[in-house]
Amino acid sequence: MASRPMAPGPGRPGPAPVLVTGGTGTLGRLVVPRLRAAGCRVRVLSRHPHAGQEAIEYVTGDLSTGAGVEAAVDGMATIVHCASGYRGDPEAAGTLVRAARAGAGVGTGVHLVFVSIVGVDRLPVRGPLDRGMFGYLERKLAAEQVIARSGLPWTTMRATQFHDLVLMVAKRLGGLPVVPVPAELRLQPVDPDEVAGQLVELALGEPAGLVPDLAGPRAYTVAELIRSYLRACHRYRPMLPVWLPGAAARAARAGALLPIGGSARGPAPGGTAGRSWEEFLADQIKAERAGTGGVEADRVASRR
Repeated sequence: MASRPMAPGPGRPGPAPVLVTGGTGTLGRLVVPRLRAAGCRVRVLSRHPHAGQEAIEYVTGDLSTGAGVEAAVDGMATIVHCASGYRGDPEAAGTLVRAARAGAGVGTGVHLVFVSIVGVDRLPVRGPLDRGMFGYLERKLAAEQVIARSGLPWTTMRATQFHDLVLMVAKRLGGLPVVPVPAELRLQPVDPDEVAGQLVELALGEPAGLVPDLAGPRAYTVAELIRSYLRACHRYRPMLPVWLPGAAARAARAGALLPIGGSARGPAPGGTAGRSWEEFLADQIKAERAGTGGVEADRVASRR
């Protein structure tokens, strides 16, 4: 695959840098070192100041207000948009698009690479009830549409829920005396390392529009995921199935959050398959018992 950001252009003696939004977050901090390993110079947009590293420049900006965004985009050939929040995703995408289209990037040819969520186009979010449970996915779809209609070259990849998000939910629910579990809801969680690897491969290539979904090796019910976590911790909790109401929840129970056909895209670059949920869970339990913190320590660090 062609290395688009690495290709020197007229008057540009070296590779154009790649901007990573949300580069200190759960996904972005996995993307940045992979871009470096591919030979790219990297600029990271963060809301908070960070000390720079070799070939990694940190710039301060806020996608919610637009402050510092045009300066961050200046000179970029490619933007990997990993920044996300439970509110404001379409607005953040719009801010990024306007900065790129204003000429702050490399003409109008800046390649915008976006990561979204599997099933955002298959969940009917029709009212307050649906929006209360699945509004985040509705906003992801809106952000996709902002990017697709921007006039910029773009690539969007949808991924399923990350292993560490599933673990966070399992820990919280597993602390209750009785665990409420969404009945018949299935997920096919994916290793964020694999998502990062695929994003870098896409960023180094040509704009491809909407690419195939990325998912983990297999699907599980939410009850299976939480039960496996409790078993790994040598704990037991009774589970109470909860039938979530609304059109979006019915679609989710019917498989809307799974990749079409139930298969995963992969393997990741380098020929290594993504870790299964069981492998990820074993690694996290081992890390926590060794005192290295696992996912929770990483999440705290990523909020800096």
